[in-house]
Amino acid sequence: MSDQDDPVDLVIKSTPESETELAFEGALRPRSLAEFVGQSKVRGQLQLLLDAAALQSRTPDHILLAGPPGLGKTTLAMIVAHESGRPLRMSSGPAIQHAGDLAALLSSLVPGEVLFIDEIHRMARSAEEMLYLAMEDFRIDIMVGKGAGATSIPLDLAPFTLVGATTRSGLLPNPLRDRFGFTANLEFYDDAELEEVLARAARLLGLDIAADARLEIASRSRGTPRIANRLLRRVRDFAIVRGGGAGMAAVNAALELYDVDPIGLDRLDRAVLEMVVTRFDGGPVGLNTLAVSVGEEPETIESVVEPFLVRIGMLTRTPRGRVATRRAWEHLGIRRSGSGALFDDV
Repeated sequence: MSDQDDPVDLVIKSTPESETELAFEGALRPRSLAEFVGQSKVRGQLQLLLDAAALQSRTPDHILLAGPPGLGKTTLAMIVAHESGRPLRMSSGPAIQHAGDLAALLSSLVPGEVLFIDEIHRMARSAEEMLYLAMEDFRIDIMVGKGAGATSIPLDLAPFTLVGATTRSGLLPNPLRDRFGFTANLEFYDDAELEEVLARAARLLGLDIAADARLEIASRSRGTPRIANRLLRRVRDFAIVRGGGAGMAAVNAALELYDVDPIGLDRLDRAVLEMVVTRFDGGPVGLNTLAVSVGEEPETIESVVEPFLVRIGMLTRTPRGRVATRRAWEHLGIRRSGSGALFDDV
């Protein structure tokens, strides 16, 4: 590897085109807690937990990482394995739909291995119940046979650390939640933290981008590092194709091209807001009616669009349906019919 080689480019050159995005994502992940930007409280708690386990020559306690998508739960799981010097096994809740799936996974773990289960709240109930005993006593009971002749055979497991990630911790049953030794609640990033994330990513991507341009991207990234890195890659693409570098003009032009407005709303966000404001006069409007009106599934509106709009105060949920707030009317610049104001105080 020469001094001129871009470490991310080296990954991309040897990666099939269909896997390019995953290669970018993996290359930008920090490898240690020291490299991880943001979540300072969680980082300090994790460092103490890992150091204590190392000093006592034991596996770290089970860890639950809770928070919205894109804040670094998978990255933190990888860091836990790396900093504790343990191998990492990765799975997901939707992939574990039977107790037998979990039994096969647990019985194949080597001593000290870190098992990461993403979206752990989506595991089958029978698998959850098996996991209780595995987490507490490192043992599972295998049922052999059916009916009156069924027999339970205990199977000892190698000590392991479970790292569970969930975007909806409220869906986890209390017996499972209580078996985690440490629960980390990840929070959205502020613009300064996202600017640090972007500075590191730009360095790895070999992109020369000024601090003000990074801050502009950060302000449109919805407090989420994954979105910030994705927008940075689009700016890099724009700068490569159009030339002229990655200054403020290139950032604004690239994000306008990809329908990301100054506060981070994308095409679907604006379509939902405009539908509530123009078609339904600000609401209330039911979820299913709104989904049909914009041509999307209700689950997409509820899980992808609404959380951000509610968080920034542009949409509220009421028993009668969704209602646009004063800020939504002002952002869209739409006046209510029959009113000289942007929004009526009612």
